Amino acid sequence: MIWMKRPTPLATGLICLIAAMLIALAPRMAGAQALDLRSNSAILLDLSADSVLLAKNDEMPIPPASMSKLMTIAVAFEAIEQGRLTLETQVPVSERAFRKEGSTMFLNLGDRVRVEDLLRGIIIQSGNDACIALAEGLSGSEAAFVDEMNALAEHLGLEQSHFANVTGLPHPEHRMSVRDLATLARHLIEAFPQHYHYFSEREFTWATARQPNRNPLLYIDGLNADGLKTGHTEEAGYGLVGSAQRDGRRLVAVVSGLSSIAERSQESERLITWGFRNFSVETLLSAGDEVGQADVWIGEQAQVPLVLEKDLRLALPKAGRKQPQARLVYEGPVPAPIQKGDRIGILVVRVPDLGETRVPVLAGADVARGGYLAKAKAGAMLLTQKAKAALGIGAKDAPNP
Repeated sequence: MIWMKRPTPLATGLICLIAAMLIALAPRMAGAQALDLRSNSAILLDLSADSVLLAKNDEMPIPPASMSKLMTIAVAFEAIEQGRLTLETQVPVSERAFRKEGSTMFLNLGDRVRVEDLLRGIIIQSGNDACIALAEGLSGSEAAFVDEMNALAEHLGLEQSHFANVTGLPHPEHRMSVRDLATLARHLIEAFPQHYHYFSEREFTWATARQPNRNPLLYIDGLNADGLKTGHTEEAGYGLVGSAQRDGRRLVAVVSGLSSIAERSQESERLITWGFRNFSVETLLSAGDEVGQADVWIGEQAQVPLVLEKDLRLALPKAGRKQPQARLVYEGPVPAPIQKGDRIGILVVRVPDLGETRVPVLAGADVARGGYLAKAKAGAMLLTQKAKAALGIGAKDAPNP
């Protein structure tokens, strides 16, 4: 069963420690104001702390327009990593690719184009023709490539995403949420650092046609933006997936449903600037710190210490003192033997209005399987719990030996 660990002196001490650290930060706190968004749906992530700073209709399926080309790009990057094609691979331009409506890279019928050029044509010029040529070159057809897009979406846990084409052109079954778009952006940033530089290139020339990158954030001095993709259709309105870095932090913002290019630019810039200005990232606990104990089933010790797998980093508002809530969650009692480093559960820390941060916890010590005495104590405990359950006294599920 899943145990939400009752507060122990260690667990209570952990909560007090985090709260004390928040209070200690108070002298540096300025005035964070709630942001009034014009977007129909939006989200702002701080990747450096794995935190959601703001969300509005973030799980609502929407028409993503060309922002869904990020999945087209992700499938291509995956194929490159798998050795199914290279940046130098040349693919032919079919009549279907050549005649595709909408934004274009200006491919010519019969051209043979390098994959790297097609990727630039998609990322910088949002070329629908480049999307079709890439899909046909890799998978044989757009339909087969779309199957790969949907498979990768499932693998990444994009629960509100379904793809019907590689371009983002209107289709009733082509939908994503802004949360899924942000998760996909994170995947591109973290899984493919060797390819991410394409998103910050400001222009690309093909067939004498010099076109600028449509991402307005790249041209804003001091914002330090380096990606990712715009989108627009009459159905979807104007949207943008953007990312920027500052002082060791990276934010990802997604906005959608705006009424103009100017509004899209202003909204996304305002969202990212607000995130950097009104939040700071603090390391509250370090990897290896003990945060509690888990009960052990038939072990030489009754409990095993739990330690953090990685640093606990939180994005905290610079204004306000909202006390966090921390709890340990694990399936237990944990059967012995246990090896130091085994993953046991998670530490869940919630700051009001900012969602949850989850950090895996590991066994901090070895626990050998117990002998006759440990088995006898476990048997007695099981009988006691079953008796209490039968009488309705403090009933709870008995552990499964």
